[in-house]
Amino acid sequence: MCRWFAYISSTEPCLLEDVLVTPAHALSKQVHQHYLPKLLSHDPTIHAEPTTEAEITTRNRLFNVDGFGVVWYSATLTAFSPSPSHPALHPVLYKTIQPPLHDANFRSICSNTASKVVFSHIRAATATAITPINNHPFTFGIHTIMHNGFISDFAAIKRKMCEPMSQEAYSHIEGGTDTEHLAALFMSILCPASAPTANAAADGIPAAWEEYHSPQALRDALFKTIEIIITIQTSLLGSKAQPNDLNVAVTDGQSLVACRFRNHATEQPPSLYHSTAAGVTLNRQYPDHPDGAKGPHGKGNGKSANGKQAAKGAEGHNPHARKDAGEHGRHFIIASEPTTYKDAEWDLVEKNRVVLVGKEGLIGTEEVRYPGDGKAK
Repeated sequence: MCRWFAYISSTEPCLLEDVLVTPAHALSKQVHQHYLPKLLSHDPTIHAEPTTEAEITTRNRLFNVDGFGVVWYSATLTAFSPSPSHPALHPVLYKTIQPPLHDANFRSICSNTASKVVFSHIRAATATAITPINNHPFTFGIHTIMHNGFISDFAAIKRKMCEPMSQEAYSHIEGGTDTEHLAALFMSILCPASAPTANAAADGIPAAWEEYHSPQALRDALFKTIEIIITIQTSLLGSKAQPNDLNVAVTDGQSLVACRFRNHATEQPPSLYHSTAAGVTLNRQYPDHPDGAKGPHGKGNGKSANGKQAAKGAEGHNPHARKDAGEHGRHFIIASEPTTYKDAEWDLVEKNRVVLVGKEGLIGTEEVRYPGDGKAK
């Protein structure tokens, strides 16, 4: 399966290098190794269904070598736009089919770019071409969408899946992946057909794609997208319809919604974790280090060389810290795998749950509504 990482904050930017490159288990290194706390050591008192290690391995297989993409949100387009009505932030997109750590352009971007919103994805292709246009994330105006998993029997339902799409969303599809088609369907539901905005960047982006939506609106559109996909599969394939793995993340630069989903009575989806604390550990401006005592400066004593205070229980050491841990702004991270040494910073998203994040941070999690109630076998 693929792997992805998302960061969002209304106040605290992160350096792309800190979150995507520096940690020993950064996304750019999740090519041949996994870290799955609270999942491999499955606790039936916490999780509803028993899960074998073999099943978890199947849902989270190695060798994510088929492409990499990153989106960060920037105020540059708005700052230079003649229209004052533009959203404050727009997505900037970089994709490559090189191993990310061997891509000098990617490394340079990460070393010199900070953003309050970051979406990044490393791909393990299923049945589509290995080419940059098939790499996640996918952008539609200010909206960014990425996915870990697969739509079952996509080739069989692809044509039917395109029927509910708006002309704008359908025309926006450039590649052949199930995810980009899911994203176009999602945008058709979230933003029904509208005339292109006169002041959009030359590609004729519909006006509605430049508008913010509440986390609840994003959630409802995601639920409807899942419902349509399952309904089409059932209609065309009947009892032969197979379950889907849909770990999907969506943001408009202000809100974020993500789900961990598999419509099967007992089988688990791919892994997904969230954190409201790991951003402090990842950020080099603060006294800890994402690798803890195994980091380049060894074990810390709770303070940096210039007296900046680390968070309680911090084991890492960053002598160059500029801020106390308590100064870090509210933030939210959701990722296929944890990227810091502190298990306590991360919580596993339960099966078939959706996470809602607004301008003030985490709102909560809810059960995913979908046809069939997980009875697929």
